[in-house]
Amino acid sequence: MARGDFYFWGGYTPSKPIRVEGGIKAKSKRGGIGDTWWSKRWVNILESFGWTNRLERGRRYARGGQVLDFKLTPGKVTARVQGSVSTPYSVSIEIRTLDEDAWVKITEEMSQKAIFAAKLLAGEMPQNIEEAFKSAGMSLLPESSKDIKTDCSCPDSANPCKHIAAVYYILAEEFDRDPFMIFNLRGKTKEDITVSLRMKRTIDTPGIPDQKDNVDVPAAPIVPELPLEEFWNSGELGSFSVNIAAPDVSTAVIKRLGTPQFWDSGEDFSKKMSGYYEKISRRAIDTAYGEQSETPKKKKKKSLLKRI
Repeated sequence: MARGDFYFWGGYTPSKPIRVEGGIKAKSKRGGIGDTWWSKRWVNILESFGWTNRLERGRRYARGGQVLDFKLTPGKVTARVQGSVSTPYSVSIEIRTLDEDAWVKITEEMSQKAIFAAKLLAGEMPQNIEEAFKSAGMSLLPESSKDIKTDCSCPDSANPCKHIAAVYYILAEEFDRDPFMIFNLRGKTKEDITVSLRMKRTIDTPGIPDQKDNVDVPAAPIVPELPLEEFWNSGELGSFSVNIAAPDVSTAVIKRLGTPQFWDSGEDFSKKMSGYYEKISRRAIDTAYGEQSETPKKKKKKSLLKRI
């Protein structure tokens, strides 16, 4: 048992951790930890290993800010967790990495679908990304407790101890923020993945002739100019259709650019803007396809013309 536990008649009084300032505190105050499907999958997999009690204690540590810091490198996470004694405990978590041949197959599969690269570069994990790993006979996340090797400097003989479990939950929320961290645990950095995807997409893009082949590229069709005075009197349109739909990647620009320097609010910029984008997108779709009377449409057209 952890140092500081007091035994009596076959039982013990659990020790209390020393409270710290400035630790990494989980955002979730109750219930599960993790907002995205991939972080929830991470937590569900860990809980499936039969570690429920240990994970519960670790969850309280994570919410209390007992994890002081952590560092993630390919295949390994190291962290410091404040327990019931003055010196923080050292935690290490190692995930079995995938070999180079497996990564070649995985990135090749991912490069076949542009949406994979688009979502990843926008900070999202594609829902069907695991298909790319299955094609190489691998999995995105650990499938067995044997895929995870952990160690903690505390005297608790159980594995995972509450200190390791706390780091598991902090990682879940970090995965929400940056899905590339999961790839890093499997042996590839964000740069490794993005460079590989860009190269494969460039090589495999059809329709781009090689200059040495002297292929004649057909000229673009000439579109006759419409005189400015005839713009509003161009006659009836033969057919006209517009397809309005939510983007494949939500708030891609916001996620790609990150928080601007002028943002001094305590609120999360990405989350705040994502809410606005979603409302605007829903309103646009409702306006485009919803049932509206003719009168408002005519009024809007007149006001637009007057403004011009």
